[in-house]
Amino acid sequence: MTGVDRVERAYLGALIASDVPAYGLIRTPIGFLLLDESGLKKLLAKIDGEVPWGPASRFAKVFSKLPAELQRALTDARKLALARSTRRGLGRMLKRHLPERTAYFNTGHSNLTDYVTAGVKALRGSRIVVFVHDTIPLEFPHFQRDGSVERFKLFLGRVAAKADLVIYNSRATQQAAEAQLAHYGRVPKGMVAHLGVDMTEPDRAALPEGLPFGGPYFLCVGTIEPRKNHLLLIDVWEQMEKQTPPQDLPQLLICGQRGWKNDEFFFRFENSRLKGRFIHEVSRLSDGAISALLEDAAGVVFPSLAEGYGLPALEAAARGVPVICADLPVYKEVLGDIPVYASVNDSYLWIRRVLSLAESKRTGQRPSREAFAPPTWDAHFNLVLSET
Repeated sequence: MTGVDRVERAYLGALIASDVPAYGLIRTPIGFLLLDESGLKKLLAKIDGEVPWGPASRFAKVFSKLPAELQRALTDARKLALARSTRRGLGRMLKRHLPERTAYFNTGHSNLTDYVTAGVKALRGSRIVVFVHDTIPLEFPHFQRDGSVERFKLFLGRVAAKADLVIYNSRATQQAAEAQLAHYGRVPKGMVAHLGVDMTEPDRAALPEGLPFGGPYFLCVGTIEPRKNHLLLIDVWEQMEKQTPPQDLPQLLICGQRGWKNDEFFFRFENSRLKGRFIHEVSRLSDGAISALLEDAAGVVFPSLAEGYGLPALEAAARGVPVICADLPVYKEVLGDIPVYASVNDSYLWIRRVLSLAESKRTGQRPSREAFAPPTWDAHFNLVLSET
């Protein structure tokens, strides 16, 4: 899951577990499905892999442009639905099945359409609560998928016009988003609720053969996309290789799925003399496998140019793993003095910090750091649900 996926999963679980009845709205190619709490629980079991998805129906296969996995999910969701509607009929469906004063949570940056906002507002006393994770599409538009910047602008416009409450994962995100919302003429009420950190049990059995390494190694966890700035890490490792004996050069594990508009990095990586020797790309690792790798890592490295929150860095810090990261406001807000901060313009500092941590790992003298108690999802939802 991506970071936003994890937040949406956490909200699904928390709202099902709350004392207030929960419903789920699923957008389909032709309209909407409404699930009650029983349907949501069954859907969650499939999302978590506890129950397999069923086969795609002939109806779902009509939407041949959908990936096969989504055709199967659509089929199961239709079976679990309490009710269905067209886009224009959403308000009527919600009024038939939901009570007044319903709060609608839009926990990602999609699905906040005019049909949805109008449908929810058809319920008397309803409230629209929107989670804004970052404003990166506007800060780094050249790094985005085609069309995503315009979609994000439309999303923010609807937030400004329709949201009753906006949830932000950090003060840094709130400041950036409210500056953008001001351009639309309305800044809705906002609140900051730091995201919880899930501490998955290490699962060494899930690791690919050959991992973990015998010597010091570093992890960089996250989607391989331009703003994550993996190019800096290739520069750092290639510079270290020129001045460091092979036995003292640590390994770098880049853990994540390949993203978009990152041809320069992939070209550099595929043609690097260190590929497969000291720089390795590993995708589709489970959370348990990542946790197992973190246990033995000399450190984690995050040279991102922008982050909305940066969950992998918090997860590493919570396990006591040294963190080297870019000097971004959000990292300083949520991690304080825990990491070593290094400018993305100072590769020499990155080299010094990496080699220092590698030597500490080699000699068994991990630097002492204050204990880090990460934010919890319980605290997050106690705050959010008290406001909604």
